[in-house]
Parts: sequence; structure tokens; C-alpha cells
Amino acid sequence: MSIADEIFIRNCRDILENGVSDEEFEVRPHWEDGTPAHTIKKFGIVNRYDLTEEFPIMTLRRVYYRSAIDEILWIYQKKSNRVADLSTHIWDEWADENGTIGKAYGYQLGIKHKYPEGEFDQVDKALYDLKNNPASRRILINMYNHADLNEMQLAPCAYSMTLNVSRGRLNAILNQRSQDMLMANNWNVCMYAALLIMFAKASGLEAGELVHVIADAHIYDRHIDTVKRLIEKKPLPAPEMRVDDITDFYKFTRYSFTAENYQYHEFNEVIPVAI
Repeated sequence: MSIADEIFIRNCRDILENGVSDEEFEVRPHWEDGTPAHTIKKFGIVNRYDLTEEFPIMTLRRVYYRSAIDEILWIYQKKSNRVADLSTHIWDEWADENGTIGKAYGYQLGIKHKYPEGEFDQVDKALYDLKNNPASRRILINMYNHADLNEMQLAPCAYSMTLNVSRGRLNAILNQRSQDMLMANNWNVCMYAALLIMFAKASGLEAGELVHVIADAHIYDRHIDTVKRLIEKKPLPAPEMRVDDITDFYKFTRYSFTAENYQYHEFNEVIPVAI
């Protein structure tokens, strides 16, 4: 059975049974009708996904993994903040009058910095170190730039990756300040699992473990009944993820990944989005 499903079910049950409501606070998110979007949350959830065992994609409902991969490439490969550069419309709600999300996500990764080895942006410095200094404990990518927060349409949710090489395997910690469990949990996991695989292939390494640290893992009030129905489904076997044999990170596309025999439960409920 899919490990991603088992972890998701465990997390959601823990939030529903032991979580804390934020109804005592005035909250920023709201529903389309203007009603405050409150949550039940747990603080400090840590999940581990061993990519040597399987690609962590949910089967409780279909995840459009190629769209998730397209988003991670938009951020890390294109280093873009323009919503028109993304094939989906998931960022349209946060676009400004110029069609960008401000100085957020990919914008931060396109900024070059000076290092002893030369001038790199954060992605290229990480790729350089993975090849030339794999024993380093300083291979880190961070998009939470306090100096630019006031010019971001949305502060980064998944904001940093810490990369570490052990015995030929590339492992990573993904730090996330906030997680909408129903809408985004497995989407983000698929994004960063794919990124870890691409970084590993580009560095001559094997993808190892993805550790996902979530500070505020929450279920929105209007999602609770849907989550309860979803986690009653029985997980199906995880598909085998076939990845093209590419060694240049900038040559990957969303079509470089193919989930073979991807089985999933039908799920046709319309999910309201808190904005």
C-alpha cells in the first residue's frame, strides 16, 4: 500500500482527534463569500519518505503529478515569478497587476550571490556543491528573504531545502511553515520528491530520504467532512515512477516522469479554496 497514503491518514486523524482550533484568533485566510477560514491544526509534524522504496504519491485520490512537477520546475528551474510561465492556474489568485507573485519563490532563486568559487544563484550553488563538495553540511536553499517579504504576494510556505549526501545517497529536509493538508500536502510532497530525484540524477547520486517538517499542519473548517470521507478509503499500491535518464537539471521537463500503473480512487468533490 502507498506509504504516502498511510502517512496522510495518520496525520489527518491526529489533527482531527488532537488538533487545536484557531477560532479564538482573527485569521488572514477567508472563503470566497468573505467568511473567515478557520482551521484545526497540529504544530510540528515530521514525515519521512524513503524514495528508494517508492515515489510518495497518494492513491486515496488522483494527484496530477506532472502539474506538481511543472510547478517545482517553475520555481527551481525557470526561477520565475510570472504566473504565465506556469501551465496550471493555481497561482492566479495571488498574481498582481503585472501578472507576477512579486519577489517570491522563483524570483528569490534567480538572485545571484558571490561565493569563493564564483557567482551563482542558490540552485546552481547547490548543484555545484553536490558535485564538487558533497561532504558539505552547508548545502541549503532558502526562499524566506525577510528583506523582500513586503514585496511578495504570498510569503513562501515551503521555504527551504537542506541537502545532505550520505554513502552516495542524496537526502533532504523540506521545511514548510504552513500546510493545507487536503489541498496541498501530497502535492508538495510530490513536488519535492521529484526535485530530490532530479538533483540526485544531476549530481551522480541516488535519491534517498525526504524529510518533511511542517510547522503548522492544518485542516480548514470547510474541509473537515471531506477529509473524514477521504481517509476512510483503503490505500492502493503505489505506482512505479519511471524517470528519464537525464544528468542536466535544466533538461528535465514534467514529461521526464511517468507513473506506471498509477491506481487511485475516484474523487469528484469540489473543494473550496481558502484565499
